[in-house]
Amino acid sequence: MGGETIRALDGVDLSVKQNEYIAIVGTSGSGKSTLMNIIGCLDQPTGGEYQLNGTMVSLLGDTALSVARNRDIGFIFQSFNLLPRATALQNVIQPLIYSGLPRKDRKAKALAALEKVGLQGREGHLPNQLSGGQRQRVAIARALVTDPAIILADEPTGNLDSNTTAEIMALFDGLIETGHSIIIVTHEHDIAEHCSRQITISDGKIVADTRVGAAA
Repeated sequence: MGGETIRALDGVDLSVKQNEYIAIVGTSGSGKSTLMNIIGCLDQPTGGEYQLNGTMVSLLGDTALSVARNRDIGFIFQSFNLLPRATALQNVIQPLIYSGLPRKDRKAKALAALEKVGLQGREGHLPNQLSGGQRQRVAIARALVTDPAIILADEPTGNLDSNTTAEIMALFDGLIETGHSIIIVTHEHDIAEHCSRQITISDGKIVADTRVGAAA
């Protein structure tokens, strides 16, 4: 920018193990969204390396990157990002279409994911027929359905009221018991306190990496 090199991330060195419950925290502009995008294979680093389950992601082309993203990452967004004209079941099935799972197996797997998040009986509802909390549960089911290595949640409670936030965080707290690694990107410290590891980013650098024992 104007001849100046801006480093969104600067010298970040981070390892995530299986079944970790992590919060990435920082103010707006700190670099946490860039880190999330790299972990989620949405962006590629301009320098350095990123390995995901033994695959050197930083060397992959677009097609291989899409495959890795679909196989290993489950995304949950603040705005839900559901298809508005698709039912809850159809939204959850979407990642399975791209994964190559046979058609006959997709419905059963998607229904099981919806049941896991407490939405059995709601599979035929459109997003506008669901509450905000229910829509986020659909998004969580969609993230879970491919059995990804990492569930990556970007401000997952940002559009929810306090009671619904508590319900969604209780759901995350339960999911960590099933063996998934969960990474929550947030600026809210009460959300971060649910996690057993908190990584703080400031000016593109990790300034704290704290393990706090068992999740709340």
